[in-house]
Amino acid sequence: MTSETRPLNALLRTATIDDHEEVLRACDASLKQSKQDIRSLHAKVVALLKLDRYEDALNVLEDGGGALKDEAQLERCYALYKTGQLDEARRIATDVDDDRGARHVEAQALYRLENFEHSALLYRQLAETHASIDNEENDVRINGGATDAQLEWSRKGDLVRKKKPGREDLEAFELAYNAACASIARGELGQGEILLRRSQDLCNALDDLTEAEKVAELLPIRVQQLYVLIRLGKTDDAEKLASQIAPNDIPDASTQQVAKINRIAASPEIKSPYLPHRILHAATPVPKTDKLFTIQSDRVEENKLVLDLLISKYGGVVTSTSKCLTECPPPTISSHLNTVSVLNAAAHAQCQLGKIGIKHMLPLLEQRPLDVGLAMVVIQLYILTNNHGSAVTVLESLLKHLEASNASNDQDVRFAPGLVATVVSLYTLQGRKKQIRTELAKAATYWRHKSKPPKSLLQAAGVVLLESSRSADEAAFREIYSTLHREDPSSKLTTAGYVAAHAFSTTPVDEQASKLTPTSRLIADIDVSALEEAGVLQLVVGSNTAQAATRKRALDEKPKPAKKRLRKSRLPKDYDPNKTPDPERWLPLRERSSYRPKGKKGRQKAAALTQGGVEKGGEAAGASSGKSSEGVIKAATGGGGAKAKSKKKSKK
Repeated sequence: MTSETRPLNALLRTATIDDHEEVLRACDASLKQSKQDIRSLHAKVVALLKLDRYEDALNVLEDGGGALKDEAQLERCYALYKTGQLDEARRIATDVDDDRGARHVEAQALYRLENFEHSALLYRQLAETHASIDNEENDVRINGGATDAQLEWSRKGDLVRKKKPGREDLEAFELAYNAACASIARGELGQGEILLRRSQDLCNALDDLTEAEKVAELLPIRVQQLYVLIRLGKTDDAEKLASQIAPNDIPDASTQQVAKINRIAASPEIKSPYLPHRILHAATPVPKTDKLFTIQSDRVEENKLVLDLLISKYGGVVTSTSKCLTECPPPTISSHLNTVSVLNAAAHAQCQLGKIGIKHMLPLLEQRPLDVGLAMVVIQLYILTNNHGSAVTVLESLLKHLEASNASNDQDVRFAPGLVATVVSLYTLQGRKKQIRTELAKAATYWRHKSKPPKSLLQAAGVVLLESSRSADEAAFREIYSTLHREDPSSKLTTAGYVAAHAFSTTPVDEQASKLTPTSRLIADIDVSALEEAGVLQLVVGSNTAQAATRKRALDEKPKPAKKRLRKSRLPKDYDPNKTPDPERWLPLRERSSYRPKGKKGRQKAAALTQGGVEKGGEAAGASSGKSSEGVIKAATGGGGAKAKSKKKSKK
């Protein structure tokens, strides 16, 4: 064994990091003499990993048997990670104890599995211990910053310890880029834009990168800059930057797809939806090793559905969204699933708004009464039509169905901060203060018993309950701020609420009150004498009060006779007061005595219309015959009609 491994050992002692092909050839030569030489096989696996031949490395590990797998556990889990077998890589890395390399692979595998919480914990543990190799500390900081940014994107920002970028984040372009992504995820777009420019400048200033490598590193930065410019509404700058980005030059398939979407969003000249629809659906498939994160893939799917709606593919959108809603039925607080529900409703209504859209969506709401996204669409349409009462009715119906559900997750949806905020907003429009206090009190009562209650909701509930004089509300207010102060004693807001809640109780709060800003500092800039000289402003009587006072004064006064309204004259323009009006002006034209029909046919028709006139002497004729003479009608005795009838009879 010793004589067989001497050539390899001698070569490895003289090899450099650039000799991986030569090391691989030496390993193959050594393995020809002994196929089961563990040291040669291990060296071959390392050489293959250095050459980015991860599939070949896994094949060598499988052929080498259990002894080689036990010897090269770190290399095996790293090869699995690079080939996209993330679960297996994480499992093997977890079994390796006391190995910083295994902790790195485990943290990175968890990052790609989108278990950002556990990944951030591992990177914090690595940062707190001493680094074993050069530049490891910098790599840990970069990867930790990327994990914090992903926590912000996944709406778990409460787990991020560092909210503001420090000086160390401005020293490397990777750190500045990750800090920019975290700021963008928090909605701090202006700060994100500044950090992206800093990252770009640091990358351009590097001397150890070639021009091609700089271009490859700058492309993701520019794609992110384009997104920020679009969000900020800087359309001209966004259009200019989009023209400088060539998506096909980006090596990463995921970044390439994001770049294409951002270019479409930044191009105002694309007026027809068919072109972006073709571009987006013709995108290169993303491989398993470079797949998009969930938040990215969800947005890509939503963009495709929106473009399908724009080109009137309503049936296809209904089918695809219905399948998604069947697999993950509502209710849910997932933004993606609720967006899919919104697009499903839009497809059923064929993108109609107003009353027509509501008419198509109400039957869907009856079928899916727990669908939060669908209910929000109907509420929004009612608000657009200025029908706030119906909007409140729909929302209260949704809340009742959620409260009647026995599933615990449905109760989380019922008291979700966003849904509670919507209820409070609608009640505020109607001035229903009592209902606002009741809703916030119920939400605060529910979340106080949870492990991670939403602080913003509890604070809002505390402010509303503070204004109430009910003893039950005061007790709830004290309990809320006691919970908030216990979780975050360093917050001045929660400390002030805690002091206010226990101001009239026997609980001592001197220690907490001493941490607040003294009252003397708060009123230091207030000129008391100037306020006294200015006097007290009188309250302006509101319009409703003024109207009530006016009504009361009117009851004390004597009723005044109502003024008669004079109508405007409706006389014709050519009216002559000296001329006597025509007494037959109210009769139809053909019934007037002055009517003279035109033409022969007209005179014959007029003669035929004379039947119905009362003939003189009719009364005498009737008397002689012994019948009543009133209303006796004489038939016409002549005219063309009679002749025509006689002719027809003669022909028979």
